[in-house]
Amino acid sequence: MSKPLVAIVGRPNVGKSMLFNKLCGKRLSIVEDTPGVTRDRLYAECEWCGRKFDIVDTGGIEPTTDNEILSFMREQANIAINAADVIILVTDVRTGVTAADREVANMLLRSGKPTVLAVNKMDSTGQLDPAIYEFYELGMGDPIAVSAVHGHGTGDLLDECAKYFPQEEEHDDEDDRIRVAVIGKPNVGKSSLINHILGEKRVIVADMAGTTRDAVDTEFENKYGKYVFIDTAGIRRKSRVDERVEKFSVMRAQLAIERADVCLIMIDARDGVTEQDTKIAGMAHEAGKASIIVVNKWDLVEKETGTLEKMRKDVMRDLSFMSYAPVLFISAVTGQRTDRIFELVNFVNDQSHMRITTGMLNDVLSDAQARVQPPTDKGRRLKIYYMTQTGICPPNFVVFCNRKDLFHFSYQRYLENQIRAVFGLEGTPIRMVIRQKGDKE
Repeated sequence: MSKPLVAIVGRPNVGKSMLFNKLCGKRLSIVEDTPGVTRDRLYAECEWCGRKFDIVDTGGIEPTTDNEILSFMREQANIAINAADVIILVTDVRTGVTAADREVANMLLRSGKPTVLAVNKMDSTGQLDPAIYEFYELGMGDPIAVSAVHGHGTGDLLDECAKYFPQEEEHDDEDDRIRVAVIGKPNVGKSSLINHILGEKRVIVADMAGTTRDAVDTEFENKYGKYVFIDTAGIRRKSRVDERVEKFSVMRAQLAIERADVCLIMIDARDGVTEQDTKIAGMAHEAGKASIIVVNKWDLVEKETGTLEKMRKDVMRDLSFMSYAPVLFISAVTGQRTDRIFELVNFVNDQSHMRITTGMLNDVLSDAQARVQPPTDKGRRLKIYYMTQTGICPPNFVVFCNRKDLFHFSYQRYLENQIRAVFGLEGTPIRMVIRQKGDKE
């Protein structure tokens, strides 16, 4: 189920970043009394009245500017506005309504998106500052007095935003669809694969890096199930990202990974695993996504006896941190083995949703400790009391022990391998949290 997205916008230096930090409860965005400090969009997850949603902080919008950085920030804000379910327009009571405020308000009115007007820097409590009534002229409805510094009014602000959130039951039809993000460096055949799966030229294909700019969602249903394929722009090395549009492409690809259930990490068979492939795979791994390594353009490789197995070993060596991910060799142009993608997507998605009972986990834990004794240090031995699963996608496990400092990483890896040997969990990373006796959390 996709979470609602709330975008915080406004002209520079009205306190958007401070409000963002207050709402998400973390100091994620840099706050400085200088216009233009926030340039990129920052995302965070929030919760209000039991409903989770994402919030995005944008750079200040200067409606009329020739400055390249400010133009970049304005484009960033436009992307956030287009993607948002609700927009918070932040203004400053100390400066009153400015020409820039009017321009931004008009831009939001033209977008047709639900907008909540927040008048910031209303720091005094008690009687409402009459200056707030000036903001009615923006035509955005009743202004809400907030103080990003002290947190006053933020509850009323979120209550107003929540009125515009899509009803949760409206998204029930998405629950049985698997979201598949197709990621990789430019020109590895991501769009060609999507087009072959759909049987039509839905995505532009050209033998030129950077053809795909947006993350394009395409619904698809076949005998294997229902899917949403997200074709992303190729992710280049940072040193090569010199166009502003390219920067948006990388951010969109990162967002695509975040909202996907399964990632297809595409690699060019002719190049093998490059440094950039490793970084892209690492993004999916760090996000905890079920993944499949897809080696494309296999039809263009000269083959001898054992070529496939040698290539498989090379891929697993270079992506050793993803040894759990299955490797599939395909040709998006000829369609070779592309049907196997659906079977693997279903399989790894099921694996990432697997739940294991505490009793079964502790049977494996006892067996593992009998085979290999927990580490010791200066006569002190690690004692592991029990293990339990606390979450899925990816599977999360908590291990309770007497001394966290004695729990060496190598023994943690050993336990992870034992869990995989018994329960499989192929295609999905595993998160393991170590807690010692007396920990409050």
